[in-house]
Amino acid sequence: MIGQLIWKMAWVVVCCLGLSLEIMAQSPLDSLYHLNEVVITAKPFKEVIPAQRLNGLQLERLNTHNVADALRYFSGVQIKDYGGMGGLKTVDVRNMGSHHVGVFYDGIQIGNAQNGVVDLGRFSLDDLEELSLYNGQKSEIFQSAKDFASASAVYLKTKKPKFEKGKKTNLLVRYKAGSIQLINPSIRLEQKLNDRLSLSLSGEYMKSDGQYKFRYRRLNQAGEVAYDTTATRLNSDIEAYRIEAGVYGVVHNGYWQAKLYYYDSERGLPGAIVKNIWQNGERQGDKNFFAQATFVKDVTSKYKLQLNGKFAYDYTHYLSRDTVQFLQENVTKKMQFDNTYYQQDWYLSAVNMYSILPVWDVSLSVDFQYNKLNAVMRGVGTPFTFPQRYTTWAALATALNLGKWKLQADVLGTFVIEKVRNNVEAPDKSEFSPALIVGYKPFSNQDLNLRAFYKRIFRLPTFNDLYYAQIGFSQLNPEFTNQFNIGGSYQKTFKTGMIDRIALQMDVYYAAITDKIIAAPTGSSFRWMMTNMGKVESKGVDVSTVVSGHIGLLKLHTNLAYSFTKAQDFTKINGKKLSSYGDQIPYTPWHSGSVIAGAEYGTWALNYSFIYVGERYNGAVNNIPRNYVEPWYTHDFSLQKEFRIRSRYLLKASVEMNNALNQNYDVVLNYPMPGRNFRFVISFSL
Repeated sequence: MIGQLIWKMAWVVVCCLGLSLEIMAQSPLDSLYHLNEVVITAKPFKEVIPAQRLNGLQLERLNTHNVADALRYFSGVQIKDYGGMGGLKTVDVRNMGSHHVGVFYDGIQIGNAQNGVVDLGRFSLDDLEELSLYNGQKSEIFQSAKDFASASAVYLKTKKPKFEKGKKTNLLVRYKAGSIQLINPSIRLEQKLNDRLSLSLSGEYMKSDGQYKFRYRRLNQAGEVAYDTTATRLNSDIEAYRIEAGVYGVVHNGYWQAKLYYYDSERGLPGAIVKNIWQNGERQGDKNFFAQATFVKDVTSKYKLQLNGKFAYDYTHYLSRDTVQFLQENVTKKMQFDNTYYQQDWYLSAVNMYSILPVWDVSLSVDFQYNKLNAVMRGVGTPFTFPQRYTTWAALATALNLGKWKLQADVLGTFVIEKVRNNVEAPDKSEFSPALIVGYKPFSNQDLNLRAFYKRIFRLPTFNDLYYAQIGFSQLNPEFTNQFNIGGSYQKTFKTGMIDRIALQMDVYYAAITDKIIAAPTGSSFRWMMTNMGKVESKGVDVSTVVSGHIGLLKLHTNLAYSFTKAQDFTKINGKKLSSYGDQIPYTPWHSGSVIAGAEYGTWALNYSFIYVGERYNGAVNNIPRNYVEPWYTHDFSLQKEFRIRSRYLLKASVEMNNALNQNYDVVLNYPMPGRNFRFVISFSL
C-alpha cells in the first residue's frame, strides 16, 4: 500500500514535469542570446503584502556577522541567540515559533526534518544581494508549493554576476579581524564565459577562540545578590569554512541557475551558566552540503514555467564528555553522549502559471520531497528509529488584478507518508490549508495601499517530536495556526526639499496556535512525552518606517521598526489550567524595536544601529518576579571609506564598534553575550 502511494505521488510530479517539458519543446529558440537582454514577460504586479528588506549595501554597512544578526532589525522578529561567535541562532516571527518560519535560499527552502530548526548563524552576508521577510507568504502565485506552506518566510537572495561593459572578470577579496580573536577572510570570483553563461565561486574561513569577559550577577529568592562575578566565556570557540559555486545561464525568454554549497564547522557549546559553573564540555561538528537548480521560462505569452530541484546532505556530530575532579579522579558529571546524525533531502518542484485574462492568473504547483535520517548513537540503549518521510505538496492558486482591488486565493494540499525501521511509525497525513489575500488602493494619485489576509497553516511534527529517545510520540498531530492580518503601506517621493522619500508600513495581527506540541508529564510525573496540548494566542502591532533625504551632498537614510506583542499561553493539561495560564510566553517582550541610521558623503559612510528588547520573562514559564528579565539594548557604529586606485580597482576599509556602551545582557537566560567589541574590515575588488 505504501509503495503504491509513493509511486502515485512521484507520478504526479513526473507528469507535471513531463507536461511542462512537452510544452517547452514546442517553443522555438533564437539563434542568438544576450545575457543582459533577458526579459521575462510577467505582468507588473505590486505586492499586496510587501516584504521587509535589506539590500546588499545596507547589509554590508550593518555591524552584523550573519543572517540572524541582520534579521533582528525587522519588526515582529525575535532571535534566540545562545551567545558567542558559534552559538545557535534561530528566528521567531510573531511568536509562532521557529518551526513556523520557512527559510529559502535562492527560492528553495532550507529544511531540517530532524528538529525543524535552521541555524541562521551559519549563513554569511558576504554573498547576499538581499534579505527579505514576508508575514504570511508572498503575495504572488508563481512560486513553489512549499512557498505557501509556512506561517512566515525568510528569503536569502544571493548575488548574481554583473559585468560592466567590456569586463569578463570580477574579483572581491575581503578580510575581517576583530575582538574575540576573530579572523574571517573571504574571496568571491565571477567569470563571464559568453553572453549566455557566467559563473561564480566564493569561499570563506572563520575562526574565533570565543573567549570574552562577561559579568554574571544573580539574585536569590529574597532579592539579595547571590553571585556578582566577572568571568571569561569558555568552550565557545568556532572554526568554519564555506565554499559556494554558481552557474547562471540564459535561454530564450528565460533563465536557469545551479548552485553548490558546502559548510563545515567545529564548535564548542558553552552551555548555560548555572550555579556558578562557567564551562561545559559539549562539542558539535557540522557538515552541510546541497546542490540545487532552478529553471524559469515564459513558454508562451500566457504560460510560464518554473522547475526546481535539490539534494541536501547534513552531518551532525554531538559529543558530551563533561568530567570533574573527584578524589583525584576524573568522573562524569552528567549524561554522556557521542551521537552522529546523517540527513538526506531530495526535492523536486514544478510551477505552472497561466493567464486566463490580462487581469486573471491561475497557477498549479506540485512539490515532492524525500527525507531520511540515520544515526550512530553510542552509549544509548534505546534503538534508533531510522525514520523516512515522503511528502507531496500541491497548491492551486489564483490572482485577480482589478485595478484598485487585488485578490489572491490559494489552497495547499499536503500528503505525508512515514516509514521507520524500529518503533511505531506515525500515521499517514492528508491536510488542506487555505489562504485569502485582499489588497485595495483607494486613491489613484496616492501610493496608499490597504491589505488584509487570512491564512490557515500547520507544521508537521519533526522526527525528534515523533521518535526522539524516551519522549517522542509517533501519534502526534500537526500544529495548526490561524492568522488574521490587517494593514497598510504608504510611500511618497519628494522632488524638492531635504526629504527624498518616506515609506511607512503598519500591520495589526492575531494568530492562534492549537495542538501545539509540548513536553508534558504523562501518567507518572517522572515520565515526560511530546503531546498536542499546547495553545497560544498572539496579537500585536508591527510598524516600520524608511526615510531618506539629503543636505547638499550629504545623503541621509533612516530605518525604524517597532513591535508590540501580547502572546499568551492558554495551555491546559488533562482539562486543568497550568499555573502559567494566560501568562506572556517565555522570552516574548511586550515592546521591541530597532533603528538604522546612515550618512554618506562622497567616499565616506557612517552607520549607526540600535536594537531594543523590552522586559520579558525567562523560560521558567510563570510570570513571577523571580523569572523577570530586564530589557536590553545595544548601540553599534561603523565608519567606511572607499579608495579608487587607477579608476579600475576599489579598496574599502571600515571599522566597527559593537555594543558601544558595553552592556551586560543575555538574550537567553544564563547565556551571556559579548560586551564592547571591535571589528576591522578591508576589501579589494577589481
